[in-house]
Amino acid sequence: MSLPPAPERPEPAPLPGPRPPWRRGLPPVEDAVLRPRPPDADAPARPRRATWRFMFSHPAHPIALGFGCGLAPWAPGTVGTLWAWLMFLLFRPDLSDLGAGLVIGAAALLGWWASTVTARALRSGDPGCIVIDEIVAFWLVLWLVTPAGLGAQAVAFVLFRWFDAAKPGPVAWADRFFEGRRGEAPGWPQGFGVMFDDLVAAGCTLLAIALWRWW
Repeated sequence: MSLPPAPERPEPAPLPGPRPPWRRGLPPVEDAVLRPRPPDADAPARPRRATWRFMFSHPAHPIALGFGCGLAPWAPGTVGTLWAWLMFLLFRPDLSDLGAGLVIGAAALLGWWASTVTARALRSGDPGCIVIDEIVAFWLVLWLVTPAGLGAQAVAFVLFRWFDAAKPGPVAWADRFFEGRRGEAPGWPQGFGVMFDDLVAAGCTLLAIALWRWW
């Protein structure tokens, strides 16, 4: 009586050879494929909350936050615009028209840098606490409508805040034009976009005032 043949034993898998240079230091492909990923591995980082400690953690942050105006619990954009109005009334008499224009231009460039750095630190494309955009834009409005009394400046204030908050037509377009992709870290285009939509709101304000004066 013959015995049944013994089952064949599988041949052992060959030992892996040396890894190519381009794979050295990288995890094995099998581990990368089979290793479970945490559920939020691809989720964008949560935005940070601006605080007083945050404001003083980088030289760009006080500029972007309007030296604390952006930390106001209610309507930080309005608070920043009021601060811009006060600073204009204090320092405009000491500046020539050219000097005021140069200050506003320099503030716009500085605001672009500060907005970019601060938005990146806050992990948000256009944080509401950044108010340097309102400050620079309203300085531009006041510079171009003067000479004007406090009544006309108050009208400019109300119009500018309406255009900035309601974002009709071109202001809404400017607000969306430089939006980054979801989860993408804000960069220089998004920092420029923070300033740009308020400058468009300033242009709409000046156009409305010009039409009012002409009418």
